[in-house]
Amino acid sequence: MTHDEYADRCEELFAVGGFTQVRKLAESGLEELGPDPVLYRWLGLAHAAEDDDDHDAEAEKAYEAGLALCPDDLGLLVSYLELCLRADEWTYPGRSGRATSLKERLAVLAPAGSPEAVRMEAALGWAGRGYWQDVRERTATARTERAALTSHSADVAEALEQGGQAPAHPEDLRAAEVAAALELLTGPWRAPLRLLVRHRVAAYVVTFVLVVVTNKALVLSGTVSYSVWGWIWYAPLLLTDAKLRQARRLARQRVIAAMEARHADTAASAG
Repeated sequence: MTHDEYADRCEELFAVGGFTQVRKLAESGLEELGPDPVLYRWLGLAHAAEDDDDHDAEAEKAYEAGLALCPDDLGLLVSYLELCLRADEWTYPGRSGRATSLKERLAVLAPAGSPEAVRMEAALGWAGRGYWQDVRERTATARTERAALTSHSADVAEALEQGGQAPAHPEDLRAAEVAAALELLTGPWRAPLRLLVRHRVAAYVVTFVLVVVTNKALVLSGTVSYSVWGWIWYAPLLLTDAKLRQARRLARQRVIAAMEARHADTAASAG
């Protein structure tokens, strides 16, 4: 394979969260074809995506190796900047301090409006936010995740109404998520969970009413002076959401496996 083919496969796998596979692929490309700044960038990104101290150290090594080959590579510079801005200045002062020089180089090299310049501004904005901005960012992230789960639930509900799912490409992540959810919700014991998925909005409304009524009834009866027992009504909904999240993780693994199988078939055909 060429450097470009390795990079294209890394990009495909990275997009679906196959970070381990990206690292293996980038390392294989570097071993087979020799040093390449693009493959070093993908190797660094796949380490940095794990958001772990050891992986961050490996990402830094990859970025530095790439920049030793091509000091002005914009992709490497902005990726390294993002890593340095994320570093704790007390625990990793050297890495954190390198953000200044990287920012200065990018300000000179990256044309205004370029993807790298936009990424740099976004990274600097993220790094410079205060406590309340951080809280708002986390809230927005939680809302995005909740919206994705709601959308997934709607897709599963539609498939349940239709009695199944139409055949789809094995690398179609959304279809794979629905298929995995249908599998995890199959069986007589999971019928209540399927009902909650099919009537998600109504289930949340009814559950909230039950929580309020239960807590109020327990207090008025004198059983307790303050009650949180009513919140137990949310247990089935939480279990349902857990199943949907599990389905999304399983689907991602299957799509990654399908991509790797395609890559293997392509390599075998070329050989």
